Amino acid sequence: MTQMRYTKSALLVFGLGLVLGFAIVVGEFSEWERTAAAVMALGLVSIPVALFADGRGPVALAWIAGRLSRRKPKKAGAKPRAASTRRKPSARPAAHAPRRKRS
Repeated sequence: MTQMRYTKSALLVFGLGLVLGFAIVVGEFSEWERTAAAVMALGLVSIPVALFADGRGPVALAWIAGRLSRRKPKKAGAKPRAASTRRKPSARPAAHAPRRKRS
């Protein structure tokens, strides 16, 4: 099983925010409440990001970047042809090849 280092870090930040918030509420330090709430919010927001990074995140990001940066491959038979000159149609219908005389 993988170590999931980013997820552990995110959970530690969230736990730090919880402990900090509990200590601030119990100690009645009202000026520090927003700081504790911000630390908890940072931990909550970073958990899904960390799960993505620990899982298949780098592979998925490399695939997306590769798809966006590559040009679409051209088909071998799709080369444009040079414009051909149109011949003027003759006024009379095409005749058969002239017959040879018999000797």
